[in-house]
Amino acid sequence: MSTDPIALDEVLVADRELWQDGPPHELFARLRGQCPVHWTSELTEYPEEAGFWSVTTFDDVQAVSRDWRTYSSAHGITGVTNAVMPVELISAMFIGMDPPKHDRLKALFQRGFTPKRIAEHEDRIRAIAVDVLDRLEGRETCDLVSDVAQPIVSRVIHSFMGIPPSEDADWARLMNSILGAGDPELNPHGVASVMERDVPEIFERCSRLIAERREQPTNDLTSVLVHAEVDGERLEEHEIVMGFFLLVAAGNDSTKATYCSGMRALIENPDQRAMVLDDPALVAGAVEESLRMFPAFAHFRRTATRDVELGGQPIRAGDKVVMWYVSSNRDEAHFEDPDRFDITRTTEHQAFGAGGRHFCLGVALARLELQIMFQETLARYPAMELAGEPRHAATQFANQLTKLPVRLRGAEPPGARGPMAA
Repeated sequence: MSTDPIALDEVLVADRELWQDGPPHELFARLRGQCPVHWTSELTEYPEEAGFWSVTTFDDVQAVSRDWRTYSSAHGITGVTNAVMPVELISAMFIGMDPPKHDRLKALFQRGFTPKRIAEHEDRIRAIAVDVLDRLEGRETCDLVSDVAQPIVSRVIHSFMGIPPSEDADWARLMNSILGAGDPELNPHGVASVMERDVPEIFERCSRLIAERREQPTNDLTSVLVHAEVDGERLEEHEIVMGFFLLVAAGNDSTKATYCSGMRALIENPDQRAMVLDDPALVAGAVEESLRMFPAFAHFRRTATRDVELGGQPIRAGDKVVMWYVSSNRDEAHFEDPDRFDITRTTEHQAFGAGGRHFCLGVALARLELQIMFQETLARYPAMELAGEPRHAATQFANQLTKLPVRLRGAEPPGARGPMAA
């Protein structure tokens, strides 16, 4: 959608019309060049919500992300404060906290997510991916979102949390509904259903798990939450539930989103796919470029704690400050030819955040999952083709495809008989 006729001071960045086919990259390019810190006066879908500042460049996103004293996470983490889920629940997760409590709670999980500890799970994660891909045997087509990505990522994070396989689909449905609350496919019951239906179901399901772990502790992350102490006190039940929700939501949506968009990019850029097929070591580069171009979350938000100037704009205490990763990861000042999918890039990206206290806890897990999913998919189906029109979620937060129909065995591309396809 071309945004050229619209004056930037009139643009409402979160207007859903701009997001029907994914992030409005043309608009963000204009903002970076002409108004890198931009004021959106209102959210038309949520008239009770205050406007916000959009931060669009790599350097400014980094500055906000690393200054938690000026830009707080304790008053909401997305462009809306209470419209989907009340800020009191958001603030019960460490992603919605500031130091020192944030640091103490996050540290409970840090040791379990180190690259060394995550590497110990490689065989189990690969077995999950292989099992899901085995189910495609004999099929001509599939949907990479629902048939491959969702079941793999759900089983991986649910195994960490101690959720049985029989509940994978239910938890995936709940995560999709909440994170894609404004999209009619992901949440057909509307935004109000998050608090009316989804959150009560999460609390009900979690209460059973919590009771089981209190009586019989295990080695999963749910037990860590149940038996954790912060400042000498156990977490309250709603803090356990929301900590559980954070880990399950991130594990379900982040890797799924980047894998699907990355696979689409490899299909649509056959020269890049041929390079990976010829040299499997380049899978790591394909993962990083997919993360850069298709960060799983379009934005996160902070709230100014004091009057401050950013990008020449006077931000007042209490103003919302939204960091758009879908923009900063395509900043022309930081990336050469930023809209080109190039698996040989080595430039740092911000898909996991831009440093600071809230840098993503699951970096090592996400990278390992993505590498395995790309490897196993390409090894089996090196000539995969699109078999229909992909659909992007019409949401300003979860940056993901909801449909990616593919033909599993298409015309053999150059490089299809390389080492990976052997």
